[in-house]
Amino acid sequence: MRETLPQVEIGEDERLDLENLATGAFHPVRGFMTREETLSVAQEMRLPSGEVWTIPILLQLQEKPRVGRRDRVVLVHGKEPVALLQVDDAYELDLKALARQVFGTESEAHPGVRKLLEKGPYALGGRVEVLAWRPRSADLEKTPAEVQAFFRERGWRRVVAFQTRNAPHRAHEYLIRLGLELADGVLIHPILGAKKEDDFPTEVILKAYQALKEGFLPPERVALFGLATPMRYAGPKEAVFHALVRKNFGATHFLVGRDHAGVGNFYDPYAAHRIFDQLPPLGIEILKVGAVFHCSFCGGIASEKTCPDHHREGRISISMTKVRSLLREGKAPPAELVRPELLPILREGV
Repeated sequence: MRETLPQVEIGEDERLDLENLATGAFHPVRGFMTREETLSVAQEMRLPSGEVWTIPILLQLQEKPRVGRRDRVVLVHGKEPVALLQVDDAYELDLKALARQVFGTESEAHPGVRKLLEKGPYALGGRVEVLAWRPRSADLEKTPAEVQAFFRERGWRRVVAFQTRNAPHRAHEYLIRLGLELADGVLIHPILGAKKEDDFPTEVILKAYQALKEGFLPPERVALFGLATPMRYAGPKEAVFHALVRKNFGATHFLVGRDHAGVGNFYDPYAAHRIFDQLPPLGIEILKVGAVFHCSFCGGIASEKTCPDHHREGRISISMTKVRSLLREGKAPPAELVRPELLPILREGV
């Protein structure tokens, strides 16, 4: 029967998305979005049902599909049939308008906008049925149900989730330790999907966090799993998306730092804090943390809320952009930026 159905080739991003739809990682979204769902999410930050959701989950196409409502389509990845799609909608997108609504810009200098425009103006919406799952590491990639079971087995009732797309520097470590002070355990949940070219490779990120966990954190209170989805770099709207997904994995609290999911200068550094004030309670508590830096007057890592406004010249800002720049120049970033023990790992990614 499947052999006679029309086929649609999909990319790696879409394959990751359809698996997240199937496992419930993207609950309450249940399929690739229809036009009504896409516009509702982009304009209102709600699904038509009224439930909060901020990022369109799209199956985009370059050419107008020759299928319509109630048709079934085989989704193919690398010549392998990987899913069945029950088509609820076949439609055309105004990509620049959608980019402005989701990303706040239509500039192709924004990596999320560029990818949206490249994928094409047509889309299919509907529920998916997975036919073939990707090979995955049982230790690293767990479904929401598996992660929730992990927390129950360890008696973790309060779990702080830490989202990351990059290798750990001192500010990241500060946030993780903050989570450990507040909860039974911390879920470090790095993005495993596509990222910007100048982000660290996924394998380096995972290796560095594993070293941090084993050498400098209480490993029995830290869970390191991966989230197989691409980065969108949608700033505040992606912060909400990240929080909702981690709620589905069983986290009770979610850390939102300065310029969460931002890129370049496209977003105000605290827009990702303010967006949550516009929304009803999401079922996960948001922990907002300001800028984190090394303060020579405080004698260590501090934040805007813990440093008593010492002279700016005493503060060393911490960013992975700065770390990578120094590594590319063959220089060792100072210990105030990143643990020296992690440098051999980080050098593998530049």
